[in-house]
Amino acid sequence: MKETRSWLDVGQRVRESRIAAGLSQEDLARAVDLGRTMIAKIEAGKREIDALELSRLAQALGLPLGHFLSKPPAALSRRSELSDDTASEAAGESYRLDASLQTWLADIRQLVAHGVLEVPEHRNYPERVRDHESACAAARWVRSELGLSVEPIDTLMSICEKMGQLIAVVETPGDGASLIDDVIAAAVVSLTGDPGRRRTTAAHELGHFVLGDEYSSDLGIHASREDREKVINSFAAELLLPMSVVKDRAANNVCSRDELVRLAASYRVSWTLAVNQAVKAGVGDRNLSRDRPTKAELLEAIGWAPQPDLESLRVPPVFAQAVLQAWRQSMITSARAVEMMRGELSASDLPIREEPDPEP
Repeated sequence: MKETRSWLDVGQRVRESRIAAGLSQEDLARAVDLGRTMIAKIEAGKREIDALELSRLAQALGLPLGHFLSKPPAALSRRSELSDDTASEAAGESYRLDASLQTWLADIRQLVAHGVLEVPEHRNYPERVRDHESACAAARWVRSELGLSVEPIDTLMSICEKMGQLIAVVETPGDGASLIDDVIAAAVVSLTGDPGRRRTTAAHELGHFVLGDEYSSDLGIHASREDREKVINSFAAELLLPMSVVKDRAANNVCSRDELVRLAASYRVSWTLAVNQAVKAGVGDRNLSRDRPTKAELLEAIGWAPQPDLESLRVPPVFAQAVLQAWRQSMITSARAVEMMRGELSASDLPIREEPDPEP
């Protein structure tokens, strides 16, 4: 086993992963056929683990092997340590999302090291962002930069890639997470949410990247975390459904429910986001949020053609191409290629390759 971290570090990862999974030491011990005292010693860094045991632990905890061996990037290592005292469902989801984010970052770095992936250039908003209005201006700037005008966005995956952020869809509970590590801007979005929520989460993580939030804006340390998140939410909402569009659909300064349903369906946003945009545009009533449209109404509004985003497409096109290139050149195994594609491809989807898989 490649000893990139101390046994104390590995043990801490095991302990935090167990807590995030909602397991007791006894639960984990039964899952991997070890005694509870052995698990306690592993978590305390007082017992070395062989490769087979660590593989069983990783499988039981639902995390990749590399999560326990590699050092987390600085952006993640600064986050709060998960302990029994801070354990909660939200904290567990956040930890597992961070683990997925670290794995995604490692996959990107592997392809970069193989020379088959070139990280897209970062495109950051050049102005200061202080409030709702300036956040909306930033969203309009992104649309202008990409030549989008005010039409619906096809897929957030492409938008994020063009702005310099590589985003992956992962089967981990929660919403999303992102970081910038050196030249790589990476983000993950959970598949567990409904399509509208996934798109909002992706736009939100893009906002953190494009705006630079607390690290480079006038919000600074004087604004609460809640205030900063509200600014990012304003950016995400305006990016997905511009208020000017809602205003244009209003009659006598009122956007009807039927018209708002059509907008929510065609722009593929949640009903809550659509209502909030109408309210902010001054043409909607917040009480509409209680009159949620049915699935049939949404499908009828777009001609019964469902348009889920961030579902079958799990990784950016540039990343997918790099995976196939690395696989064709026998830099990675077929199993590794499938793993890196995160469910977008299966082994049977890969073309025929004459060269055998490289040694693992």
